[in-house]
Amino acid sequence: MTEEKREAKKENELGTAPVGRLLVRMALPCITAQVINALYNIVDRIYIGRLPDGGTSALAGLGVAFPIIMIISAFAALIGQGGAPLCSIRMGEQREDEAERILGGCFSTLITLSVVLTVFFFATKSSLLRAFGASESIFPYADRYLSIYLCGTIFVQISLGMNAFITSQGFASVSMKTVLIGAVLNILLDPLFIFVFGMGVQGAALATVLSQMVSAVWVLCFLFGKKTRLHIRKENLMPRMKLLLPVLALGLSPFIMQTTESLVQITFTSGMQKYGSDDYVSAVSVIMSCSQVLLMPMTGLTQGAQPIISYNFGARNYDRVRACFKKLLFSIFIYCAATWLVIELFPGAIIRIFSSDASLLEVGAHGLRIFCFGNLIMFLQMSCQQTFVALGQAKISMFLALLRKVILLIPLALLLPVLATQFGLFGLSGTDALFLAEPVADVCASLTTGTVFFFKFRKLMGGEAEKTAARS
Repeated sequence: MTEEKREAKKENELGTAPVGRLLVRMALPCITAQVINALYNIVDRIYIGRLPDGGTSALAGLGVAFPIIMIISAFAALIGQGGAPLCSIRMGEQREDEAERILGGCFSTLITLSVVLTVFFFATKSSLLRAFGASESIFPYADRYLSIYLCGTIFVQISLGMNAFITSQGFASVSMKTVLIGAVLNILLDPLFIFVFGMGVQGAALATVLSQMVSAVWVLCFLFGKKTRLHIRKENLMPRMKLLLPVLALGLSPFIMQTTESLVQITFTSGMQKYGSDDYVSAVSVIMSCSQVLLMPMTGLTQGAQPIISYNFGARNYDRVRACFKKLLFSIFIYCAATWLVIELFPGAIIRIFSSDASLLEVGAHGLRIFCFGNLIMFLQMSCQQTFVALGQAKISMFLALLRKVILLIPLALLLPVLATQFGLFGLSGTDALFLAEPVADVCASLTTGTVFFFKFRKLMGGEAEKTAARS
């Protein structure tokens, strides 16, 4: 089969293949990639938590450094997840030249961002880590890890940001391999550098950087190669503001989701230091790692659905858009219900994966059950918000991203512990009140998102259908 026929078949499948089977085929590699991607940080924590000297403090140090790591990843999402849906929509509209201009502009923007971020965080990391809750015993671990990790910022931007453009073309299995290659390498290098070479947290950071470098090389080889449908071309590398502004507008939603995740981590780690102790800082680091892992399969499902929804929205196949969304919503609901049940029944077993420290186990198991209680309803938040992104609805998706973390969670995380400690709210301790902020925000945001989506989606599909009928 010629390359042209393969490309035509790939495009045709997005618009004609049975939606259920297509979603499974697209989503499975994305889910696998997301779960494997979570291993970058999870594996580091598992090994570091078992360091013979200072394992608990080292674990807390990674938790304090994690917000900066999340911010770096958020900039990759700003460009990658902002540009990739637009590329899918343009392909559905048969405007591949413009899709390639978006791809090229996003690539050069990611390179520029990597330089700026590296310089900025090297200059400010010490003051930031202390502001984020690093005590004297925690700071050295956080500083050593972050100093090495920042050297690989350019690899993070390329591997995460540009991989989204591979998925957007329908090459879900290739994008999965991007993450698989890096994660497997990270898992192999971590014990070698941490224990055999005795590098501790620095070894964990070096293993991560080298793994991301290999993933970045894989992505570039594909996008500069012959199999890709959209190519990075020299004439498209200069960013055009006319094309870049819609990318930034659409990418703000995933960007806000990730940056606010770092703000949440900062709020929780500093709050646990204030109302609890280093053990609580370590526990919240583990709990948030677990929460991130739980979100990964949901993110993979939405990433698998995105090219289908975006392409068919651009091609005005609105029945297929509706069908894909319904299957996405149902799939995420089943996943949320299953994981919620496991967490509520076996929280101690989950915490034990990271550490066998008795104090950390007690605090972590109790906190995990409270923190993740609202996960049962998160299927509404994830499926509806990410469908708005796939449809190119930048303003709505940005508001919904702000709602859960900025408008609800962070204020609740600051307010509830004060109400508990000063006014005896429900007899809660300051740390329990802090844990409780997460499920309260999850429930409120999910119900709001579901309501907004119900009305807006129907209006959007009906309005676009009328425009199509008028043109014909």
